[in-house]
Amino acid sequence: MTETTKPAKRGRRTVARHGELVSPHPFSLIMKVVGVIVAVVLVSGAGVAAYAAIDLTSSIAENSVALEGQDPVPPDIGAIEGGVNVLLVGTDECEPEYAGIFGDRCTGADAGGQLNDVNMLVHISDNPRRVTVVSFPRDLMVPIPSCTREDGSVSSAMSKQQINSAWMYGGLSCVTKTISELSGMNIPFAAKVSFGNVINITDAIGGVDVCIGNGGIRDRYTGIDWPAGDRNVQGIEALQFLRTRHGLQNGSDLARISNQQQYMSSLARKLMSEDVLSNPATLYKLATTAVDNITPSQSLANPTTMVQIALAVKDVPLDEIVFLQYPVGTDPDDINRVVPNYDAASTLWTLLAENKPLNVTNDPNRGGGVIAVEPQPTETPAATPEPTASGTPEPTESAVDLPDSISGTSGADQTCSAGNLQATG
Repeated sequence: MTETTKPAKRGRRTVARHGELVSPHPFSLIMKVVGVIVAVVLVSGAGVAAYAAIDLTSSIAENSVALEGQDPVPPDIGAIEGGVNVLLVGTDECEPEYAGIFGDRCTGADAGGQLNDVNMLVHISDNPRRVTVVSFPRDLMVPIPSCTREDGSVSSAMSKQQINSAWMYGGLSCVTKTISELSGMNIPFAAKVSFGNVINITDAIGGVDVCIGNGGIRDRYTGIDWPAGDRNVQGIEALQFLRTRHGLQNGSDLARISNQQQYMSSLARKLMSEDVLSNPATLYKLATTAVDNITPSQSLANPTTMVQIALAVKDVPLDEIVFLQYPVGTDPDDINRVVPNYDAASTLWTLLAENKPLNVTNDPNRGGGVIAVEPQPTETPAATPEPTASGTPEPTESAVDLPDSISGTSGADQTCSAGNLQATG
């Protein structure tokens, strides 16, 4: 891996527009799984833990997947120790109940295929606990290692393929192995979900509040024609919002990722609000909804493991939950594809290994997916530093600035979609 792309200078857009590719992009996956984990922990206090354990175990264990080349983590009582990596994969597939809203994608020759269009590596640090979610663009060109398929056959290693094709060479295990080798991280846990889950999860919590700027969004590919302002999206609307890119100012797949991060941050705030965390019925509905719609790795098909992870992340403040895009540059061989920026990525992996608090320096307005807005007060109080023996709180560690080539937001950041009413596709 010697190819390196220089970061783009501020103010200069070098983002590829990525052709006419259409994909659902269910970017709510990370907080959905975290919601399942937190739910299992919290509903136990409401007297349904035994039922939840039996019911959830039977639901997820039978469809679990073994991960090739990843070291397992043995379950134990209490918060999981050390750092934890979980890969969440969203597949582009045509589920019969939703196929009608995706047009040509689900009526042509490729309607039966699956691609791993959403790939998110969730890193939970050791103490002090922080959560970093790294999203890998679907058009990223990377090496794909040799993988073992379900039938026992073995695929050949490839030096440069689109990352969203890894699923075809060995399913969830191959996607995990590909991102493990790209990041240099052991990934013991993984889960796969399809785009229909976006509808289910948003309905389970009463929708997610998003903000639309620049006059509104119009996109005939997703059926959106929405005015500017705040909007609670549920059901099909949530999926439409996460899929849109033609309705955004830049129109690229990378702009879509930044718009999806707005949804993620809002979902995180809602999941951590009193409306959800103090309502056992909502929590259990969230847990069962997600469990019914995920295919986990064998290592994750255990409520005890979910509880362990929950205990590790349940007190992480919003500003320590950071959503990042893996750093990329335009592929010199194809302007509709991107390649890794290995220098910037190396900096990111080093900071995660050192458990440094991260500060995103990239201007969110630059990518054409969102525009920054002044944050509104939230119901989640900031974490209070632990007092020392003398009663004085320990000083908070200063955040480290990320390279400008790494874009993203924190759970505390608030943005609006950079809409484009002229973008009809």
